[in-house]
Amino acid sequence: MDILYSEKVNGFCLVSSDSDFTKLATRLREAGIMVIGIGEKKTPTPFIVACDKFIYIEILKTRAKEKEDEDDKEVEKEAFDKITPKVIRLIATTINDLSDDDGWAFLGDVGSLLQKKRPNFDPRNYGFQKLTPLINSINRFEIEQRDSPNSRHRLIYVKNKVKFASKK
Repeated sequence: MDILYSEKVNGFCLVSSDSDFTKLATRLREAGIMVIGIGEKKTPTPFIVACDKFIYIEILKTRAKEKEDEDDKEVEKEAFDKITPKVIRLIATTINDLSDDDGWAFLGDVGSLLQKKRPNFDPRNYGFQKLTPLINSINRFEIEQRDSPNSRHRLIYVKNKVKFASKK
């Protein structure tokens, strides 16, 4: 807490799979400090949602193993989560929440809202380095790249292929 009160940091990284750190994470966020959690998949949900972002250490281990075994194409597939209907619904409702009248939503905003809704949402959990390939792998969404008027970068927009009615 001394570090918090020194006002010299903008964020904390709590590395634990223990729910004992839930109150600390909550207190840090109340103070306006960004909290990134890192832990195992067995980490209790209250600690995960108390963080702004939560990264599973298994994903970091898998990535390190990929770098070690660049010649060996086999990566431990069991380390990745399956894309379940629940995950697809989460993505679809998030797109629906952000979409314009034509149903398109900016992918950057979709990623940010997914992170707020579920701090442990990370495309790497499903075997993808970024959100675009994850969404491309699911046949429920359309992706469109548009030229940005203010830069040379292309903007990526996403849309639900089927009209998704959110439950209210």
